Amino acid sequence: MHQDLQGDAVATAQDAGAATGDRAAETADRAAETADRDTGTGDRAGTGGRRPKRRLRRILIGGGLGLTLLAGGGAAAYHYRVFTDIGDPVSFGEPRAAASTAPDAAPGVLMPTGPKASFVRTSRLPDGTQIGKTTLTGKKSGFKGDVWVWVPKQYDDPAYADSAFPVLISLPGGRGYPTNYWGTGPGLGLQQAVSDGAKSGKNLPFILVMPVINADTKHHFDGSDIPGQPKMGTWMAEDVPDFAKANFRTFTSRDGWAFMGSSSGGFGALKHVLKYPERFKAVIASGVDVVPDSPLWKGNTQAMDENNPRKLAAKLIAAGGPDVYVNFQIGTAESGREAAEGFMRDYGKGAVHTRLQVIQDGQHNGKSYVRGMREGSLEWISKVMSAPTPKPRPAPSGGAPSGGASSAAPQ
Repeated sequence: MHQDLQGDAVATAQDAGAATGDRAAETADRAAETADRDTGTGDRAGTGGRRPKRRLRRILIGGGLGLTLLAGGGAAAYHYRVFTDIGDPVSFGEPRAAASTAPDAAPGVLMPTGPKASFVRTSRLPDGTQIGKTTLTGKKSGFKGDVWVWVPKQYDDPAYADSAFPVLISLPGGRGYPTNYWGTGPGLGLQQAVSDGAKSGKNLPFILVMPVINADTKHHFDGSDIPGQPKMGTWMAEDVPDFAKANFRTFTSRDGWAFMGSSSGGFGALKHVLKYPERFKAVIASGVDVVPDSPLWKGNTQAMDENNPRKLAAKLIAAGGPDVYVNFQIGTAESGREAAEGFMRDYGKGAVHTRLQVIQDGQHNGKSYVRGMREGSLEWISKVMSAPTPKPRPAPSGGAPSGGASSAAPQ
């Protein structure tokens, strides 16, 4: 399985500024300590008074940094997290009646079923949207892990207060635990790509749900219920969607549910759509292998076949549906194109609809795959997914109501 560790590295870099102010002060401390040692005037010289002065110097430096950031504007202060609400509780959307008490929900719309999860804010984006994180204990898998979520601006628009939104479950490559770089690394651009495409009408305003995909940092679990191992397949295909339904306005049909993943996450995303076509309709699979290869299978051929995209695609074609839509992405600067094209040649027929997004000069990393999504993949899957529907706008005097059914992507 490809190792998409660059995505993890980029995501980690997003948090690198968290302690910048502290590091500046600590650097000053170290410099002072070095000067003290070089001149023989430190504590070892018997003065006994250097440490309190260094502590005072650190306070003054930290305070000076804060004043400088304030003078430079709030954006700088938030960049260095001197004044920040990161880590504070956050909620998404106005509180609504649960599904069991909302008989007026439109056909095909499932209001949040509850119980509501408790989220903490992990990022704010330039457009005002935010990423939240919670810890989910799966009722069906028994696995406990973190999930990041992001909702588009339209979700909080009163015009869409009664509308469902499509969900794109987004899986990382790399270690896939204890973080998901699509959630911890907004600098990769996934959220902004969805926002920009929705604003221009190219793609739908997806809710992004970003869970961990592995149970530890040492093993890949192929997004599957490997015998004798944590049930990561059940976690992603059942517990995570149930979590989304509990917290967000979602569609009752598979037309509102899709996967996206890169590298090993792309394998899991592809496999889930082919294995559960009655639940999920489309997938963007980037830089992906098409066969299970975790050493944890230990030669269990039957279990591997039940999680093999090739076997699952053949079975789906033979059954005549339901139709699924598979968008592969591959960069010209990475390997794997032959495998994607071979899968399309052998299984891109009948109920399995396929497309290949070739990313010029694209490498095996998240930034390249987001570029591919901008260049066509998000638009392609949006054409087969359900769109949010705004409330009809009040009719002008003497006229018929405007609004009604939504187009491909609301503004």
